[in-house]
Amino acid sequence: MQAKAAERRAAEDLRSAVTTYGLPVDISPGDALLAEVHRTAGHVAWLEQRVRALDPDALVWGTVKTRHGHTAQGEVGFTEEAAQVAAVLQLYQAERKHLVDVCRAALSAGVEERRVQLAEQQGVMLAGVIRAVLGDLDLSPEQQARVSEVVPRHLRAVNSSVEGA
Repeated sequence: MQAKAAERRAAEDLRSAVTTYGLPVDISPGDALLAEVHRTAGHVAWLEQRVRALDPDALVWGTVKTRHGHTAQGEVGFTEEAAQVAAVLQLYQAERKHLVDVCRAALSAGVEERRVQLAEQQGVMLAGVIRAVLGDLDLSPEQQARVSEVVPRHLRAVNSSVEGA
């Protein structure tokens, strides 16, 4: 009976851990690095807003200790202030360092170069498809002459809409 109870508690602990930490995600190391770059950039932007919202004096000065006590006059509070870097500023600085570290890791892993290679490969494949389609259409000489003008114009339009999104 105790074994069953222990088993149920262990299962509940696992369910709780999954809720807290999540389940494994199937992701490539390159995609994981890029996701961490994006996530960390978001953290930096959010923390920067919080730092900007602080009174400049609060960045380096603040309450370091608060105590409550009793005297003959009743309960009293004691507040100690000192020069101290604000916690949000410390988090901001640490997160900025982390962003630089993950960017460096992504660059050294060649993630950006790989993205460029994939885009180039997709471009070559798309050009092959366009050539095959145009070849199957039996275009007149006038239509064939316009291909070098029309196709690039439409591809640039697609590229512009993708970059603007």
